[in-house]
Amino acid sequence: QVQLVESGGGLVQPGGSLRLSCAASGFTLDGYTIGWFRQAPGKETEGVSCASTSDDYTHYADSVQGRFTISRDNAKNTVYLQMNALEPEDTAVYYCAAKAPWSGSSYYCPPGPTDYDYWGQGTQVTVSS
Repeated sequence: QVQLVESGGGLVQPGGSLRLSCAASGFTLDGYTIGWFRQAPGKETEGVSCASTSDDYTHYADSVQGRFTISRDNAKNTVYLQMNALEPEDTAVYYCAAKAPWSGSSYYCPPGPTDYDYWGQGTQVTVSS
């Protein structure tokens, strides 16, 4: 059974940091494009970051550029999102996603949510003082 399970969310003060993890089971992340997305109350799902299979290409939303870092550990079959300098506007449910192997996977990652095949259940991140 293909599954993605996020963890690491929580309540943090503005300026703080969190590291989200996304553990995959039922398939091997190596060869899959990975992405992180978020949805705030009343808003559409927003692409946060994604990485190609080689991790040579990464994309970040303008709002998180320079503060967030996406990475993967294929040995642990896990994807990470390191979030620093968090702002109240970062408050949302965060989802990880994976896109099955495709022809462009080594040099590009689609930033939008509609291109991804597998999704986790989400983890809440709340930034508040």
